Amino acid sequence: MEAVGICSSRMMFSSSPAIPRCPLFIKSMATPKPGTRVSATRRGSTVFPLGEPGPRQMNNNGSEPIKLLTNVEKLRLLTKAEKAGLLTAAENFGLSLSTVERLGLLSKAEELGVLSAATDPATPGTLLSISLALLVLGPVCVFVVPEQYPWEVALQIIVALVCVVGGSAAFAASNFVSNLQKSN
Repeated sequence: MEAVGICSSRMMFSSSPAIPRCPLFIKSMATPKPGTRVSATRRGSTVFPLGEPGPRQMNNNGSEPIKLLTNVEKLRLLTKAEKAGLLTAAENFGLSLSTVERLGLLSKAEELGVLSAATDPATPGTLLSISLALLVLGPVCVFVVPEQYPWEVALQIIVALVCVVGGSAAFAASNFVSNLQKSN
């Protein structure tokens, strides 16, 4: 191991005669300990291991797949929906299981990726970002759009309402999906 101590404009104290004597030259070099290995790889990176013929893909997820129905059961969501009267209200509104089946709503949700989004770990963060953006966009629109004409005032009201309702819904959905994905 080699190190250079103090470096000033007049002189430099060094433990090696090979280091040039120029001002403000600082050199520090440490030899690595034998047997230490750096193994910090990025998720999904290509690794060229020593002694193997070719590269291999490393996947450092280490996380289990999210079991959505198990978490719905743990949270007792269907019992809570029943006690809150949501199922009766949906049936009175005309949305029964036979209607869902006839309209093919579950297959449409599957085609649109709603069910896979519920199991994606990035979904709660994305929904939270969308909600914050919407909750900021409403006041910004009210501040930026002038109030000279009635249609501009109407535009401010519509944009502010859509942003508040959409931001609140996205925030609630983020919290809901986050709770569904917890495995505790």
